[in-house]
Formats: sequence, structure tokens, C-alpha cells
Amino acid sequence: MTNPTPKSRRRNPKMLILWISLLCVFIAELLIYTWVRVQCVRVGYEISALTREQQRLTELQANLKVELARLRAPQRIIRIAQEKLGLTLPTSKQMMVMP
Repeated sequence: MTNPTPKSRRRNPKMLILWISLLCVFIAELLIYTWVRVQCVRVGYEISALTREQQRLTELQANLKVELARLRAPQRIIRIAQEKLGLTLPTSKQMMVMP
């Protein structure tokens, strides 16, 4: 009493392997696409952070240049020499010309 199974219900092992292979390729493709998108977003965040850092450092450099110019100002140096160190401009008697 064996019932012959119709051809449409029998599973062909080659077709099953083909479908499983195609499904694995499709899943691998989706995983690779997702990984690439995640890396793209991560790199975008890194670029944004580095751009902000560069802007901050550029502003800091500009501020330091202004401060350096202020510290090197001749009026400031003369004032410090006179007030803190007690130095004065030399008189003509204090100057000596070297031959």
C-alpha cells in the first residue's frame, strides 16, 4: 500500500540546495550592506567630531596669537620694566659709546 507521491510534492535535493544557497547569499548581502551603512554613519560622526575639534583649535590658536601680540607689546614691556623692576631710561651721562 504505498502511495506514490506526486511529482510536485517530491523534493528535489538539488533544488533545495540551490534555494538554501540563494537564501544564504541574500542574507550575507543584507548583512554586508548593513555593516557598510553602519561604518558610513560612524565615519560621518568621526568627521563631525574632528571638524568641531579643528574649529575649536583654530579659535584657540587665534586667541593665543592675540595674547602673544599683547604680551610682546613694547608699551607693556616698558611699563613692567619701570614699575616692577624699577628700571629707567639711561641719561646721557650713563651711556658710553664703544669704539
